[in-house]
Amino acid sequence: MNRSDYHIKSYCRIRDGKISKDGELLFSDASEEFPAFIKAAYKYFETDYSKFFKMDNLSKLAFMGAEVLLRGNDEENTALILSNRASSLDTDRKHQAAISNPKGGFASPAVFVYTLPNICMGEISIRHKLYSENSFFIFAEFNPHLLSDYTNDLLETGKAKEVLCGWVDYDKNKYDAFLYVISKKGLLAHNTEELTKLYRTK
Repeated sequence: MNRSDYHIKSYCRIRDGKISKDGELLFSDASEEFPAFIKAAYKYFETDYSKFFKMDNLSKLAFMGAEVLLRGNDEENTALILSNRASSLDTDRKHQAAISNPKGGFASPAVFVYTLPNICMGEISIRHKLYSENSFFIFAEFNPHLLSDYTNDLLETGKAKEVLCGWVDYDKNKYDAFLYVISKKGLLAHNTEELTKLYRTK
């Protein structure tokens, strides 16, 4: 099957205090700090998932993007292919500060569990009951070429019927998420040019 046969089923942007889906603004909040913004978004979308409050900030960011795109989607064979540039660095700093405490540091299980960037995909999989493949890549910037190639391979080989993929980056209160679902049918053609244009759109 050619790349032109796959489509962007839906896409979500989370940036600068705003959450949009398929180009339509769904939620905005003036909070300057990410924790306040993402908590307000959680309440606005009536998420009802208590474990959310135990997640690190990267997982919360990815989780809300997936929530916007996957709520009501019953396709269990949805693969997850995510990427960012900061990995889990924000949580890693908290972990390092805890164990370096001169007064007797110790590793907090609640923090340590999030010192891998792919943990956010586990949170998404549990929430939406996904059982397909997943990978998390670290790039200097959004890389639609590799993501497209990987996604096409998963679909062409039948390893997934749909793929949730994209960019989800968090570090020092700076956040940027661009997530999208690729399927056989959708809004837009799945190609690197279209993905680059959507990612750069403010």
